[in-house]
Amino acid sequence: MRKYANSYSGRVFNDKNFSSHSGRVFSDRHWKIPFFVSLLVSITLFTATIFGLYSSSYGRDQMQLDMVSSFARPAESDGYFVESDFQSFQSNRFAKSEPPRFAYLISGTKGDSHRMMRTLQAVYHPRNQYVLHMDLEAPPRERLNLTISVKNDPIFRKVENVRVMAQSNLVTYKGPTMIACTLQAISILLKESSKWDWFINLSASDYPLVTQDDLLHVFSNLSRNLNFIENMLLHGWKLNQRAKPIIIDPGLYLSKKSDIATTSQRRSLPTAFTLFTGSAWVILTRSFVEYCIWGWDNFPRTLLMYYTNFVSSPEGYFHTVICNSEEFRSTAIGHDLHYIAWDTPPKQHPISLTLKDFNKMVNSSAPFARKFRKDDPVLDKIDKELLGRTNRFAPGAWCNGSSSDGADPCSVVGDDSVFRPGPGANRLHELMNKLLSEDFRSKQCSTKS
Repeated sequence: MRKYANSYSGRVFNDKNFSSHSGRVFSDRHWKIPFFVSLLVSITLFTATIFGLYSSSYGRDQMQLDMVSSFARPAESDGYFVESDFQSFQSNRFAKSEPPRFAYLISGTKGDSHRMMRTLQAVYHPRNQYVLHMDLEAPPRERLNLTISVKNDPIFRKVENVRVMAQSNLVTYKGPTMIACTLQAISILLKESSKWDWFINLSASDYPLVTQDDLLHVFSNLSRNLNFIENMLLHGWKLNQRAKPIIIDPGLYLSKKSDIATTSQRRSLPTAFTLFTGSAWVILTRSFVEYCIWGWDNFPRTLLMYYTNFVSSPEGYFHTVICNSEEFRSTAIGHDLHYIAWDTPPKQHPISLTLKDFNKMVNSSAPFARKFRKDDPVLDKIDKELLGRTNRFAPGAWCNGSSSDGADPCSVVGDDSVFRPGPGANRLHELMNKLLSEDFRSKQCSTKS
């Protein structure tokens, strides 16, 4: 302000036409009080504005700095590792002592609403989150009945952790529409709840082989940075039949389901990344699926566009993302935690499981199995001998009601952080010991065919 005053004085007193009348006006001291009051107010407002802009700019810069720091590569981030496992930027969101939570996607098509509800009830736990999706091939009445069944269930209504996707999508298994639907479900789960640790995708033909108490108990003792995703280098005949053809999924632009269309053109193999493949059924960490949704380095989006024209893209997208990512490659555990019996070579189609497969399922120690026909007797055997399920839900420590006179103990919700593991937890624990061994983990995302 001194510079301003000097300039102002110079302009006034150097004026040759300065009149004596003006001199008398400026010699009058009555103008000084309002002038200095106005000056003080102006200085105050100017200072507040400057500091406000500075603080706002600093806040934005600090937020950007925090984000950059959070997304830093392992070599740039101290404390990125927890024990021997990769520590992602979101993994410390909750205290390690808090038991984990799962977020399920259960999907189905025409005629699957009953099977979807049965699978939902078999894997239900008030600690978890659930999204159900019936594709557009299912008639509106069936989708509506599924929504009504969920809405009218007193436990679902009380806990508010089960949702039916209002938008139905056409889903072609071999095309990218299945990936698009999965990513949409993940987005909904991320939006609706900040308190889950692993994403699990199941279909109406999947069924659990352990209780949720078993699963939650075992996963409570695991690092929350482990992604259970079968992965192997794409090579041989699969490389030629899946990577080189260019396909179009009609589900992207038609309102009725049809098979994928193959063009006459073929494309060269990518050199910017390495292609991997594996089972479409996965158990993925929240931090990894956040990376797939947000894609802060653009790699997940690049691969999503690439896999739009890829045969059987659900068996390659997540696998290629994780095995080409420095942040997440070391978190991959090459097992889908499913028991699946395949047809004779080339083993491209799973066979339906029956009673004769029961012992094989149990001996596999896997927590899930597929695929099952609707109401196959083996499901009743699993309910009785593995899940202890006699009512709607597989019982757990959260079931706090009375079972006298045939009442459902799960009609009363107790403490969902207390678990009552059974024999299924022991079997799963043995499987985890094998999967987490140095010998097994050293083979993950291997580029050796």
